[in-house]
Amino acid sequence: MGKAADWLREERRNVLGHWTAFCVECGAARRWFEDSEHEVPEACSCGGAILRRCPACEAPFSSTFAVECEECGGQLREPVLLGMRIRREK
Repeated sequence: MGKAADWLREERRNVLGHWTAFCVECGAARRWFEDSEHEVPEACSCGGAILRRCPACEAPFSSTFAVECEECGGQLREPVLLGMRIRREK
């Protein structure tokens, strides 16, 4: 991607949140800032666990639709949620 896309991505993170967290059961998501990570709940209202860092390497992730860690490649969750694929196949 070009410099314009990088700038837009960074600006969006500064407004909406640097990283994302999601429920592994229902897919509910929220963005969080580095200085407010402690405010992200451990569990969702559905009872599922909220994942905000890779279980293998502790790296945060930037996409709500992540199924693999950007840093180590470890699996974050199954690629299908509620009967639908989370990401399109390449």
